[in-house]
Amino acid sequence: GSPLQFHFYEKSCPNVEKIVRQVVSSAVASEARMAGSLLRLHFHDCFVQGCDGSLLLKSIAGVIEGEEEALPNANSVRGFEVVDAIKATLEQECPGIVSCADILALAARDSVAVSGGPSYPVQLGRRDSLTANRDLANKNLPGFNFNATDLVAAFANVGLSARDMVALSGGHSIGKARCNTFAARLTPDTQDPTALSSSYSSLLQQQCPAGAASDALVDLDVTTPIQFDNAYYSNLLSNRGLLHSEQVLYSTPGATRDLVNLYAQSNSAFAKDFCVAMLKMGSITPLTGSEGQVRNQCGYVN
Repeated sequence: GSPLQFHFYEKSCPNVEKIVRQVVSSAVASEARMAGSLLRLHFHDCFVQGCDGSLLLKSIAGVIEGEEEALPNANSVRGFEVVDAIKATLEQECPGIVSCADILALAARDSVAVSGGPSYPVQLGRRDSLTANRDLANKNLPGFNFNATDLVAAFANVGLSARDMVALSGGHSIGKARCNTFAARLTPDTQDPTALSSSYSSLLQQQCPAGAASDALVDLDVTTPIQFDNAYYSNLLSNRGLLHSEQVLYSTPGATRDLVNLYAQSNSAFAKDFCVAMLKMGSITPLTGSEGQVRNQCGYVN
């Protein structure tokens, strides 16, 4: 019973999906990494007070503490200029109609699709928040050092199941991570079931010569880094999960390991569950109707 609708802008802005797809396609064509960045913006928005565009609000001293500076987001969330470009085009086409929160949902779907992943119909009708919540961003967003129990709990906190969590983790099929997010894993520990394979660890040490101090970026999926597919899960079977929070999905016995095995064997099972989970995530406590507003600029309240 989501208050969101599949054809929300059919009459008010019929070209919305075409416009978003064009801008996203162009952005990803000029920088493949942007696909992962736009997918992540939607994810990190929805986990903090619901899918309401709060992540996009800029900090204003004494007025708004932006979520962009929260620890899980600082120096890592990006793609704001692509969202602004989409918004500017839509404001010319149908002023004051399409919310920034809906732009994030559409851009995430299109980022996956243009990277060779599945496409799915997106429910729309979200409104934009008037506030951001940095404290909640620090508390709610899953961290790269989380274990399987932490991850299941973080997703359950926003109404998503362990199955949703493992499927959504496959979003790391595209995108990159900074060396400091996995530097602690570069010292091999043969007793640790989540430890990186020695060959992968050697490769990463070459890419991160200064360890955590290195500003280098490394592909999250070593096999098919710009192709959205199930190779991400196959990597986990051979201890080539870049982040601790990825490898634990396979190294921890139980439901998450079973799902990793399923998705590694079947790209179609992964694609199906990913689409279902994205729709569920996209409908976390949206503002609808007369709540919030449709921002004229995504970074600022009207």
